[in-house]
Amino acid sequence: MDHAITFVIATLCILAICYRLYGVFFVRKVLRADDSLVTPSHQLQDGKNYVPTKKWVNFGQHFAAIAAAGPLVGPVLAAQFGYLPGFLWLLIGCVIGGAVHDTVVLFASMKHSGKSLSEVAKAELGPVAGWCTGLAMLFIITITMAGLSMVVVHALERNPWGAFAVFMTIPIAMVLGIYERLGGNMKYATYVGIAAIMACVVGGPYIQNTMLGDWLTLHAETVSVLLPVYAFFASALPVWMLLTPRGYLSSFMKIGVFGALVVGVVFINPAIQFPAVTQFIHGGGPVLGGPVWPFISITIACGAISGFHAFIGSGTTPKLVDKWSDILPVAFGAMLAECVVGVMALIAATALHPADYFAINSAPAAFKALGMTVVDLPQLSQEIGIDLYGRTGGAVTLAVGMSYIFTKISWFSSLASYFFQFVVMFEAVFILTAIDSGTRVSRYLIQDFAGDLYPKLKQLDWMPGAIGASFVACLLWGYLLNSGDINSVWTLFGVSNQLMASVGLIIGATIILRVGQKRRYVWTCLIPLAYLYVTVNYAGYWMISHVYLNHAAKGYSLFNASLSIIMLALGFAILVSALKKWKELLGLRAGNQLASAAA
Repeated sequence: MDHAITFVIATLCILAICYRLYGVFFVRKVLRADDSLVTPSHQLQDGKNYVPTKKWVNFGQHFAAIAAAGPLVGPVLAAQFGYLPGFLWLLIGCVIGGAVHDTVVLFASMKHSGKSLSEVAKAELGPVAGWCTGLAMLFIITITMAGLSMVVVHALERNPWGAFAVFMTIPIAMVLGIYERLGGNMKYATYVGIAAIMACVVGGPYIQNTMLGDWLTLHAETVSVLLPVYAFFASALPVWMLLTPRGYLSSFMKIGVFGALVVGVVFINPAIQFPAVTQFIHGGGPVLGGPVWPFISITIACGAISGFHAFIGSGTTPKLVDKWSDILPVAFGAMLAECVVGVMALIAATALHPADYFAINSAPAAFKALGMTVVDLPQLSQEIGIDLYGRTGGAVTLAVGMSYIFTKISWFSSLASYFFQFVVMFEAVFILTAIDSGTRVSRYLIQDFAGDLYPKLKQLDWMPGAIGASFVACLLWGYLLNSGDINSVWTLFGVSNQLMASVGLIIGATIILRVGQKRRYVWTCLIPLAYLYVTVNYAGYWMISHVYLNHAAKGYSLFNASLSIIMLALGFAILVSALKKWKELLGLRAGNQLASAAA
């Protein structure tokens, strides 16, 4: 595979075949989706939350919700191992694991009137499993916010142009939200909002040469404090004032960047400069310290399988599905589409020369120890207009990789700096959208748990409770953000995310045993569950023993070690509850079969 077009064609063909064969089989035969049954969107239709929605519209909102930073940043970090491990895991993990997980979680939630995964776990596995699932969701949301924020930190540090463009989206979004609240015309307001954001990108070079540019030349520590402060206001303020309009505007950024990436890869067809496998597959690399397994699965996360999707699949989406058969394009199809995004990100990273990739995505001391010599990076730094060395986290690497692809067009070099900052702004704005939404979900979970002790906290519109819970949520992930480096925090995010996916597959296996036509179909969930559960637990053990409790390691953290141990223990408790339930269901099925035979 010397050129990117080979990756693209292979990916699209494989995923199309899997959708048509395995996807249809899973929905029709395994889950027995029956359009003669009423969906929750019709049964509980209220015009606000439960609204029957056309399948392709629902596909669009579901894909926009699940495709955050994970499929962009994860494959970029995993490129350390070479292009082959990431490419194989993206395809295999997505089809066998991610698409099955997303589909069965959506199906399970719809079977329980569109309730959250913790409520489904409580109904299917018992109160202990339900409580453990809810607590695990709180931990996972907290860690996810820290992991995603780490990417933004490294994208905006020492980058006044990008910091200006990103920060200006806050007042732009607030003006849009207030204008819409007052009954303004959203069509024209959208045009103005997008134009204002683009103006911030274009005006960035002039800003960075002023006193304001000096103020916006921020260190990583400063950005790490500002992000939780922003998230606090986004969580505590009314949703229409900041969170919703920012998410609305960010969707246009997503369309623009995805479109540019596809066009660049397909029509420019860059060469892949990385080898199939690097010398770092056994560990010790400057980007990821651990070996290729289990960390290829942990690092890529959302591009192949993501527990975070369960928050969407048991949140907004099950309340919108019009017909039961719609879960095929909405859930199975959207996960395959996210896999395509992950492959595109991997291509953008591996199109760079390995030395350039490591120079960007490793600390200067770690890169010096490699003994590599950069090739195109000095020219790229000059064209983009900022120092690109040592900007870890994946976001800058992706932006540079995409810019490098387009520099193959002769006239594009003069626009490289604008395109780079546009991609950085896209990544940051889109990640911030996930951060403020996730912080709000974390606030709800905290209010729900604490509300058992003080019932008034369960009133989500009670401002003291909203402010207090938002503060606690931001304090938790803000501390985590400031306590580690990208290696430890992103890995902690990956472990928690995949643990949540294991929980989703556990509940999926339970649903199949209860409503499925044939018991052997449960292996569609058990096979990815077995791999994922072993992978997650080994990765957690490796990080605890080699990093979090290792005084010599940079990521040494008793707090991270404690979080990992608690999460793994919660996962084990849920699995034990599931094994008891499976034994009960298998006994009931066997008893029913004997009774039928006797009759």
